[in-house]
Amino acid sequence: MGHKALSGRENWETESGKKAQNAEQNLIKAFEKHFENTDYEIIDHPTQLKNLYSQVQLSPEEIKQIYNPDIDISKKEWGVSPDFAIKNKKSGKILFGEIKRQDGWVEGKEPSAGRGNAHERLCKLFTPGLLKTYKAISHIDEPFFLPFWVVFQGDITRDPKRVREITYWFDVYRGNYFFWRPNMTDLDLIEFFEKWIKRHLD
Repeated sequence: MGHKALSGRENWETESGKKAQNAEQNLIKAFEKHFENTDYEIIDHPTQLKNLYSQVQLSPEEIKQIYNPDIDISKKEWGVSPDFAIKNKKSGKILFGEIKRQDGWVEGKEPSAGRGNAHERLCKLFTPGLLKTYKAISHIDEPFFLPFWVVFQGDITRDPKRVREITYWFDVYRGNYFFWRPNMTDLDLIEFFEKWIKRHLD
């Protein structure tokens, strides 16, 4: 990739990062207001999972096969950093959340506009190890509801391919993802939480 292309990518990533950060803050502010004087709270970037991978114990045989730097790996913050969490202070249950903002194929754009992979990065949440840990920390382990919520923003929420792809991934777990589309407001986000999620935190 040439210097010009790299420069263009850096500008795109910077702009994309700003939009993603704005999406997170919009969600945080909406729930802070909604949760005033209730048993619920919204937590910005919860830290329970930040050392998750550094605590993994490998077998002696595996250790021999990998690079072992002269550092205390147990103190490394190798883990997961959810964008937010919603906690019921009364029940102690906590739902971890991710905001995935991505471009997509909509009017006036080519199909290639939906080439981003932010949505694909959420698939780590479905892995056996992370799913087990999320359930243990959240105290949410029930059929047809997962211990995490993914909120999608941007043109991906109207992309004919990506919307079908994401809907297929989640299958019957309808309460675990939400397309927060450009024409929607904070009220739509809150109403979805009240309808699909709140009861799982009680």
